[in-house]
Amino acid sequence: MTPAELALPIADVALAARLRERMTKVEAALFEHASSRAPYVTEAARHLLAAGGKRFRPLLVLLAAEAGERPDAEEVRTAACVVEITHVGSLYHDDVMDEAALRRGADSANSRYDNLVAILTGDWLFAKSSELTAQLGPEAVRIQAETFTRLVEGQILETVEPGPDDDPLQHHLEVVAGKTGSLIATSARYGALFSGAKPEVVAALTEYGELVGTAFQLSDDILDIASDSEESGKTPGTDLREGVPTLPVLMARASTDPADARLLELLDPARSDLTDDELHAEALDLLRKHPAMDEARAYVVARAQEAKALLTALPEGSVRSALEAFADVVAVRTA
Repeated sequence: MTPAELALPIADVALAARLRERMTKVEAALFEHASSRAPYVTEAARHLLAAGGKRFRPLLVLLAAEAGERPDAEEVRTAACVVEITHVGSLYHDDVMDEAALRRGADSANSRYDNLVAILTGDWLFAKSSELTAQLGPEAVRIQAETFTRLVEGQILETVEPGPDDDPLQHHLEVVAGKTGSLIATSARYGALFSGAKPEVVAALTEYGELVGTAFQLSDDILDIASDSEESGKTPGTDLREGVPTLPVLMARASTDPADARLLELLDPARSDLTDDELHAEALDLLRKHPAMDEARAYVVARAQEAKALLTALPEGSVRSALEAFADVVAVRTA
């Protein structure tokens, strides 16, 4: 993403222009904040920032800030940097955990450097986000601490198999809410809070962000199965091949239809190895035809609709319409 671009279409020309201008300032500030006295640390910390990304989180901060009286407040821009630097820091750790080779089309930090540098760079970015949060006052520090706790808990839970009495789908939803929903909720909350929005608006936008964040991550689950690699830039079935549980897979596994016996066999890691190209292709084909795909899509769209319903706390107008469009695009995105 270049600073002049927005990750989402904004129908109101004046609003889009304001957001582009502010995103340009945020983009510049991100690189200023990712600067260390040690050039090597600066290089490593800016590596994933320079690779780009949609910048959904800081954009949501700026968009939610339009619900308050001071959308251009310095605190709003600082908060936008806080959420993006926190997010990018988590990506360094994610790539180590996933042993990823690429991130945003560039070498992952663990691939470019090594695991130790990637982990410590992620830690350094978390420290920088904490420094910035301290500038926003004690309420922001409390919110950030709670958010960070949920984010890390989500990452930990992702590595833990659900227990024999646990619902695998519910376990996955808890992971998604922690890893993704928590920080996107805080993005909307920060924007409303630091622009001086009314308490009821801050509360509504916080819940809105949680739901949109959940929908955003779950739409990734659907893309893993349904995507066309040329359109999405993703390799179809990557999570499927690696045995990572996703929403359509978990819903398919709950089937009791005898006609699904072959698919259930393929999705059972004790009976099938989906690193085999032929078995992987068969599983992917069966999943794409399975009702679980429509069920998963309906679930994600329902979360987006819940999010939009919360926006009645805002007056009708371009800001509310943009937030509604944000939810819609996240729910049905193809990349």
